[in-house]
Amino acid sequence: MFISSPNADLVSTLGPIRQTYARKEDFPPIARAYTQLSQTIRDMGLLRRSPAFYILTGVAILLSFAGAITGFILLGESWFQLLIAAILGIVFTQVAFLAHEAGHRQILTTGPANDRLARVLAAIVGISYSWWDSKHSRHHANPNRVGKDPDIEADTISFLEDDALRARGIRRLITQRQGWFFFPLLTLEGLNLYFHSLRYLLGREPVKARWAELGMIAARFALVFTPVFLLLPLGMAFAFTGVMVALFGVYMGASFAPNHKGMPVIAPDARLDFFSKQVRTSRNIRGGWWATALMGGLNYQIEHHLFPSMARPQLAKTREIVREYCAAHQVPYTETSLGQSYAIVIGYLNRVGLAARDPFDCPMVAAYRRG
Repeated sequence: MFISSPNADLVSTLGPIRQTYARKEDFPPIARAYTQLSQTIRDMGLLRRSPAFYILTGVAILLSFAGAITGFILLGESWFQLLIAAILGIVFTQVAFLAHEAGHRQILTTGPANDRLARVLAAIVGISYSWWDSKHSRHHANPNRVGKDPDIEADTISFLEDDALRARGIRRLITQRQGWFFFPLLTLEGLNLYFHSLRYLLGREPVKARWAELGMIAARFALVFTPVFLLLPLGMAFAFTGVMVALFGVYMGASFAPNHKGMPVIAPDARLDFFSKQVRTSRNIRGGWWATALMGGLNYQIEHHLFPSMARPQLAKTREIVREYCAAHQVPYTETSLGQSYAIVIGYLNRVGLAARDPFDCPMVAAYRRG
């Protein structure tokens, strides 16, 4: 069965003591659903590339970098430099969105060309493309499936009650009220991404383009941080670095988290058709053009999971078709505001975190004892 209704119940921090998972019977198969939908999308030309859009986006990012660098030079030893740091955190996240799209082969016409572009863009951000590609490909193949989706594996945050039960020490204290800690912890997400990237590249397993990525990432950090620590007082340089990395982490996490957290979690042995598992485990964010610009197209998560190689400008029109198709086939299509999605994520994480508390600290058990 589902964890809970993805539309309303998840906002509550109360829920069942033991987590249950969606199984095959909860996802009625839709014969040829994806094949028919794909043909419609293809016939309408919605899988075509959008070179003009990506050229303009690239130019806007380059101009933003140029403006930030100019501001950095002109401001000198001023605490207003923290504004420049914040701008850079935002711009680096926008570069990460482009790396994500290149990795999905949305930008250029061939796979190898997209891979090369994604590798360079990821290095500009400070992340290993090889690490991200391995992790993200497994996520797309099995979103929210226990044991197969790396995005719901326990880290500092536990996304499953079984993981919350196993939390110990400081992580257990965090897990108990992890929903409230979620956004503060995102300030460290940038460091977390850097750490996992370097650990992957320096590991013993074979890595494609290992030395190229290490070289580009090293050059990136040198180009970014050498001027900061050479031209600013030491305390100001550390503050600059902290603001830039923290905002990058919050922006990245706040853009990716609303898409699947709090949606149905699928049992490890469940066998589901592609259309059902992609639509039912994903959540869209309302808002139109501004949400698309803010989240790099991740607001159309359902359409992105159904058509990963679709260029960002085609997602809005595809949404209308997918919504109608889901309504006709009685498939739940989840879409909320950005604020509602964060409330759902926080509520879901807090509910999972109840498993890490003392049993008699759990509100449901306490209510039972009073009764």
